[in-house]
Amino acid sequence: MLRRAVLSVPIMLSALSVDVHAAERVKVEGELIDTWCSVTGIMFAYGTAHHQCAVWCAVGGIPVSIKDKDDNTYLVLKVGDDDLSVANPKIVKIQSHEVSVDGELVERDGVKYLLVDAVADDKGIVNLTEAEYGVVPFGE
Repeated sequence: MLRRAVLSVPIMLSALSVDVHAAERVKVEGELIDTWCSVTGIMFAYGTAHHQCAVWCAVGGIPVSIKDKDDNTYLVLKVGDDDLSVANPKIVKIQSHEVSVDGELVERDGVKYLLVDAVADDKGIVNLTEAEYGVVPFGE
């Protein structure tokens, strides 16, 4: 699955290259989430209760998104100069963190895609959901 995801990102970025020229410069603030658990609602999908699962999902090739305070979800296609892998070590290290990023926004068919140039601010994990749910799956 990772191999398929790694191979598909450059193709996706190439397909978006026409739209990238018309992309809007944006600054997005929100929590990094793994898209699979957020969509399915398993493992709570947010904060400390979900941190380890989010790391495993990112390493396994599940797309990472940023969810802002208005419940907009932005699918992250790249971070920095690494456009070859969705399991980018930069993004794995900040899974579940609340961040502010600068980049380009491309919207297609109702989906918001982010091409992140830089993480401007990293507040760490601020969503302490284990207090709400009482369980911290998989440690930490």
